[in-house]
Amino acid sequence: MRAVLNILLTGFVLCGHAQPDTGMQQNSAADLSSPVRLYTGKAKLFTADNLGNIYVLTQAGQLIKYDSQGDSLNVFNDIRRYGTLYSMDATNPMKVLLYYRDFSALVMLDRFLNRVNTIDLRKAGIFQAKAIGLAYDNNVWVFDEQSAKLKKIDENGRILNETPDLRQVLGMALSPSSLTDRDGLVYLYDRNNGLYLFDYYGTLKNALPLKDWSDITVINKTIVGRKEDKFMRYTPGSLHLRETVLPPGIGRSANICITQESIYVLDEQGVERYSFRIKPEL
Repeated sequence: MRAVLNILLTGFVLCGHAQPDTGMQQNSAADLSSPVRLYTGKAKLFTADNLGNIYVLTQAGQLIKYDSQGDSLNVFNDIRRYGTLYSMDATNPMKVLLYYRDFSALVMLDRFLNRVNTIDLRKAGIFQAKAIGLAYDNNVWVFDEQSAKLKKIDENGRILNETPDLRQVLGMALSPSSLTDRDGLVYLYDRNNGLYLFDYYGTLKNALPLKDWSDITVINKTIVGRKEDKFMRYTPGSLHLRETVLPPGIGRSANICITQESIYVLDEQGVERYSFRIKPEL
C-alpha cells in the first residue's frame, strides 16, 4: 500500500503545477456577483446548505437558520448543553449535524432545528474524534484519532464499518480538519499532508498532496478550497491545479463556505453571499 501511495503522490507532483487564472473578472472558470448581506452581527461559527440556507452560531449562543433572502427561519437555543460547538455539517438540510468535541457528542437536528437524536461517541469507544461528516445514507463518518481509523457509525452509535489503522497503511499519523462524503467517495483532508480519498468500504483510492488548503469541499467531482488569498480547484485525473486570486473581502475572511452556486463569507459584520458557479474544466 505504501508503494502505491508513493506512486500516486509522485504522479500528482509531476503534473500538478498550479496554473494561475488571470482573475475572476475574466470569467475563466468562475463568476462572482456583488455580495449580499444575509446576517448582520458577530458570529462564532457558520455553515450553509445546498438550498441557500445559512446556519449561524451567534455570540449569544443561539443557532439561527436563515433563508437565501436573509430571513430568520428557525432557532436552536439549547446549543450549550454539551459545551462548545466544534463544527456543523448541513450537507443534508433535513438533518443538520452538530459536533461537540470536548464531550464526544453528536447532536442531530431536523430542518426546523428540533433535536431528533444525540449520539455519545464514547459508547462506541471513540474518545478522540478529530473530524466528522454526514454520510450519503444519513449515517455518520468519524475519524477516530486515537485508533487512527475512519469509522462509519449509525444513529445509535454502532460501528458499521472501519478502515485498518491508517498509521500502518500510510506510514504516518493523520490529523484531518475535514471529512466529506460526496460522489461515492469519502474525502479526508489533513492540512499538513493532503487529501485522502476512500471508497465506502474504507479502501484508500487516491492521495493528493493538496497542502495548506482551508474551507475544502467537493463540487461536481472538483475539489475546491482556499489557500491564503487564492481560490483553488483540482479535478482528480486532470493535469492542472488551478488557482485564482480572490477579492480582498473573501481572501481575508477567517471562514468561508463554498456551495454549488455561492461563496458565503464570515466577516466582522456578519455573513455575506457571493453568487457563484464553477464552470467545468475541459
